Amino acid sequence: MVVSGMDTGGPPDRAVPRCEDGGVDRDLLERARTGDADAFEALVGPYRGEVRVHCYRLLGSLADAEDAVQETLTAAWRGLAGFEGRASVRTWLYRIATNRCLNLRRTEARRPPTAPPAGAGAPEPTRHGEVTWLEPYPDTLIAGLPDAAAGPEARYETREAVSLAFVTALQLLPPRQRAALILRDVLGFPVRQVAGMLDATEQSVAAALKRARATLARERPTPDRPPPAAGSPAERALLDRLVRAFEDGDVPAVVALMTDDVWIRMPPMPYEYQGRDRAARFLAAVPFRDGRRYRLVPARANGQPAYGVYGRDGGAAGLFVFTLDGDRVSALTRFEPALLPRFGLTP
Repeated sequence: MVVSGMDTGGPPDRAVPRCEDGGVDRDLLERARTGDADAFEALVGPYRGEVRVHCYRLLGSLADAEDAVQETLTAAWRGLAGFEGRASVRTWLYRIATNRCLNLRRTEARRPPTAPPAGAGAPEPTRHGEVTWLEPYPDTLIAGLPDAAAGPEARYETREAVSLAFVTALQLLPPRQRAALILRDVLGFPVRQVAGMLDATEQSVAAALKRARATLARERPTPDRPPPAAGSPAERALLDRLVRAFEDGDVPAVVALMTDDVWIRMPPMPYEYQGRDRAARFLAAVPFRDGRRYRLVPARANGQPAYGVYGRDGGAAGLFVFTLDGDRVSALTRFEPALLPRFGLTP
């Protein structure tokens, strides 16, 4: 698509089939075409949040997603003259955003960094993870996104499809498979619309979906038991025990709250530890080395409980996101302290 000299990576709007998800406010569209910025914001503003989540799923990084959203809105503003309204504004924005993200991935190779030794005293990791660019997504940015935003044929609810496990598994897919699966199975767009957005045939989209679904089923861990509902008494009780054990520096108590096959991850470092034994050795050798103690400040990320973790001396240790499996922790993912301000926390 070429919009006033800006390439968004897809065919023109007239190639998009008429959609079923709402019409276009012609008055707003005409005013926006005359340069009315308020009219343009009224047209695109309602979709900004869900498009940002879409870009995050495609890219795995909130910083990259925010850049892609800005590029999408710039392309949409410049392309208003060529937008015929045969697709809804929402579909048009998803089309531009998807292709901006695909273009970004074509020009930016994602490779795990050369890993230095895990650190003095740290056990050897179970493996080196592939998705080292993963970043957490603040729950405050998904609070206003209802599951109804997805079409009736979507296979996943909006919040389920922003979990760390889901987004990590998405990053293991080739970009076009990833885009096809998100557009079809997360957002519920019909296959013919997905084909139009990707400038592909329906047959090629169906084939990409089949491969993507198989990979996702293999790579995405599924909990043995559903996690407790967010904010429920069961979740609060589990998190209270976890925080108490963590702040007491009680490694055995922390590990006792973990599943047998728990994972500890720490992007952008590629080290991953699996199992209670390795988790215990890692926790004792790294975060709790020399009797270090912490305080935890609550947050939420990717629909999951999270904490800003600070040393008793005031230094930030990072953002810790916990994946729950019933009344146990199945994964602990630690992110860099520089990301704490996104969650309203001091670095």
